[in-house]
Amino acid sequence: MNLSYLRLGDTIGICSPSHVVDGAVLDSITGLLQSFGFKVKAGEHILCKDWGYCATKEQRAADFNQLARDPKVRMVLFGGGESSNELLPLLDYQAMAAKPKLYCSYSDGTNILQAIHCQTGLPVFYGPTPHTLLEEDSYTLEQFDALTSDHVPYRAAEPWTVLVPGTAHGEFTGGYLRNFALMLGCKYFTYKQKPYILFLEDHEQFTEVGGVAEYLEFIAQTPFMSQVTGLLFGHYSDAGQPDLLGILERFGRRFSIPVAYCHDFGHGAHHAIIPIGMDGELDTKRQQLVWNY
Repeated sequence: MNLSYLRLGDTIGICSPSHVVDGAVLDSITGLLQSFGFKVKAGEHILCKDWGYCATKEQRAADFNQLARDPKVRMVLFGGGESSNELLPLLDYQAMAAKPKLYCSYSDGTNILQAIHCQTGLPVFYGPTPHTLLEEDSYTLEQFDALTSDHVPYRAAEPWTVLVPGTAHGEFTGGYLRNFALMLGCKYFTYKQKPYILFLEDHEQFTEVGGVAEYLEFIAQTPFMSQVTGLLFGHYSDAGQPDLLGILERFGRRFSIPVAYCHDFGHGAHHAIIPIGMDGELDTKRQQLVWNY
């Protein structure tokens, strides 16, 4: 599967595995995707809030599985929030493997993306969500448009801060820092005996700098760390955080891996699309990612 998998006129399924959706926002998202040239199918329970913070896990899983099983849906686009891990035992991975399609999300969607890839072997994508498309950031819209085009090379939204220079090769994996760290040891997350390029992100509104250090150390103390060949860390703060950069630099030098900080993805303005489950290269000198289709 490559980034040209989606075509104009295809149906995009949207659902809400971990937050409550406002009806007016849903209408705006539907209208925007239709203006791009896509059909839209929303999950049956997307507006439900039976548990207050969310619909029930059964309702949310039913929506996700319905879209995964529908042969007319070519892409499942879903947002973040909290508690997406409640769905992992309820997802129909067999149907996902039998009917491959594109899955894209970020933030709390990390759990579901990782589980889908690990349980099916399909590549999935860390990138824009329905809500972030409404922000109309030109870089994000360019990234989303690349899903309908022939291969478009990855480009940085802004110059990277290179903390440990170098080149890394391996399979891309990662996502939101807390969610990824908590996936390690989960039965729905498995990894192969091969090199991995790690991409991670967090934001100061959710996690203090010390918390970033704590989650990175959690990853560092797992067997998985021995297979990490490089780290790209996404947007954390508009103002800049020298303490964070120090943590990331020490992390890279401790494990002798290249490390860079960027604003290409995360909880800032920009939302690059990065694959989970594709092999490629991280080059901090050239400030680029390359993956194999």
